[in-house]
Amino acid sequence: MLQYDFKVSLPETNRFPRPCLFLQVNGEKERLSLLVSRGSVDAVSQQMASHPQYLESFLRTQHYILHMDGPLPLPYRHYIAIMAAARHHCNYLVYLHSTHFLRVGGDPKWLQGLEAAPPRLRLLDHINKVLAHQPWLTACSHIQTLLKAGEQCWSLAELVQAVVILAHCHSLCSFVFGCDTDADFVPLSSKSPNGTPPTFCPFDAANGNTNVPQSHATPSEHITGRPVKIHLYTCLNVYHSLLSLIISFPVIVSFKDTEEEEEMMICLADPSRFITDPDFCYQEFARKEEDHFQVFRVQDYSWEDHGFSLVNRLYSDIGHLLDDRFRSVATLSSLHSDDLKRAIWNYIHCVLGIRYDDYDYGEVNQLLERDLKLYVKAVACFPDSTKTPVCPLRWTPLKTSERIHINLLIMEARLQAELLYALRAITQYMIA
Repeated sequence: MLQYDFKVSLPETNRFPRPCLFLQVNGEKERLSLLVSRGSVDAVSQQMASHPQYLESFLRTQHYILHMDGPLPLPYRHYIAIMAAARHHCNYLVYLHSTHFLRVGGDPKWLQGLEAAPPRLRLLDHINKVLAHQPWLTACSHIQTLLKAGEQCWSLAELVQAVVILAHCHSLCSFVFGCDTDADFVPLSSKSPNGTPPTFCPFDAANGNTNVPQSHATPSEHITGRPVKIHLYTCLNVYHSLLSLIISFPVIVSFKDTEEEEEMMICLADPSRFITDPDFCYQEFARKEEDHFQVFRVQDYSWEDHGFSLVNRLYSDIGHLLDDRFRSVATLSSLHSDDLKRAIWNYIHCVLGIRYDDYDYGEVNQLLERDLKLYVKAVACFPDSTKTPVCPLRWTPLKTSERIHINLLIMEARLQAELLYALRAITQYMIA
């Protein structure tokens, strides 16, 4: 299992003191320079902070697949994340990963759209589309196409990492829209993320106190003759022994006032540039008589017995990290009963074509109110539609942390469902 040890030091730079976080990963140190900012907690982490145990597991996994050792170069990882988020028109995640893509040395021309990306990345478009909207269509032939594409072919290890990133970002879109994070996102605003006032302490968010006063919004910076700085804060949450610490760091990209770079600013906020076939979307699983999709039976291929071992063998340690996420969300303390949590999980898998032979699906209708079922299905299957109040979350007696717990369950159930379909297709390819 991947182990993290942490220590903080404060070397000086020419401009400001820069706290540095050292990660001890399997005996090797990686240095991350992180600028501490008071209260600059990114919107997603701030929402998840009411469940700190889960947040730790989530951020550890996300950091590993996007920043740590792996077969894919860093720019590829963030571009794949852009492609995944764009399928759901998630401005928040498209902007975040566009900024990271540039920060790790990605070619700015790729951000002009999918057609400007290398052919190898464009080959992922189909499996990205299918996993995002109709994962039951994922087939062995899709895997073969990617692995047998001549000079543009993917290795098996590269493909597994790409699939994990796609599934991670698709499911994260569900959480972002379910918590309404994307609705108020203004990428070129000088206010703190999610309206967090500068005086808000990040430790408050870590302790579940998200009831903070609203700050006065400041005017967005305008593109003028001087460079424009875009500040984007992301968080790495570290829990070690008795220490709870959130460290935020800014990603700063500067643009000059030229027509070409103004176009770049536009494309950063335009997810439609990174997708094809925009009309392809979720459809009811095998409702029509002409549909003959086979139900995915967990007894035949499960995460515990099949998916975990395969993904961990092809992409070292990721199986343990993902498994920890699934276990963390299932064991979170909550007002919801275990039966209700299982009903939500199994209902999401059901609408995505996955069935458990040993589960009585009559419990879904008994335990889930109609409004709850509508909300869960909308967020899991077509989250971008939740930008409008079609399926509001109307359980006023529930605490904010309880509502967020529902969204975490939706996210993790969807993540596991996509991984099961993709990993089963890879298994079929390997034994063919």
